[in-house]
Amino acid sequence: MVFTVDVGNTNIVLGAYNSADELVFTSRVATEAIKTEDQYAITFNEILKLNDVSKNDFDGAIISTVVPSLLPVLKNAVKKLFKVDALVVGPGIKTGLDIKLENPAILGADLVCGAVGALLKYKPPLIIFDFGTATTISGIDKNGAFLGGSIIPGVNVSLKALSSSAAQLQDINAESGQITAIGKNTIDSMRSGIILGNAAMLDGMILRYKEVLGEDATVVATGGLAPSIVPYCKAEGINLDSGLLLDGLYAIYKKNRA
Repeated sequence: MVFTVDVGNTNIVLGAYNSADELVFTSRVATEAIKTEDQYAITFNEILKLNDVSKNDFDGAIISTVVPSLLPVLKNAVKKLFKVDALVVGPGIKTGLDIKLENPAILGADLVCGAVGALLKYKPPLIIFDFGTATTISGIDKNGAFLGGSIIPGVNVSLKALSSSAAQLQDINAESGQITAIGKNTIDSMRSGIILGNAAMLDGMILRYKEVLGEDATVVATGGLAPSIVPYCKAEGINLDSGLLLDGLYAIYKKNRA
């Protein structure tokens, strides 16, 4: 089996793929920069136990991270737990992705994995939304080339910035409670702005990206907060894919191990 680790600024998403290329389980834990390699190894092992998987079943691992300081910690944790050296998505690794940026080296590992995963599963051109600490949009043309994208403050980042900067606006859970366009109180008004505002942003950006990529562009949304936003979009045919980055990670692992 292969252990996949996708490290975001807020959460770490873990997965395990068997020899039949099936995702056996996926799990999400908090990203904590202060944790040691031993603590992460223990956390990973406990998650394996929860899913009835043995650490002895693994013969490979791969890590993608946007938190560089955690990379050596996680590599050592994987080494201790599985007795394997993890591959790392970064310079020198084969992805098969044609990157058309001015400096391809600046493309984040998360965007690389999302693009690789999307090209495996969907027909280009592609518009990929990833809802994490930041909301990112990636544009891939009909030939499968990564053209570039957009970076937007994430849902929770926007909400925290709002509540911390405005004395009379409290921190709320935007994912629970009534969602209505015209809020009748402060909390419902904030939920309207955060949830429906982000959904409207998706709708608008899809139109703008399709002006460049073509009306036949496939739209894919992933990330922990995507299920909270996508149902409120007016655009039709958005593919909600929670396993997109892990699928991309596993595909990159196979490409390099082969």
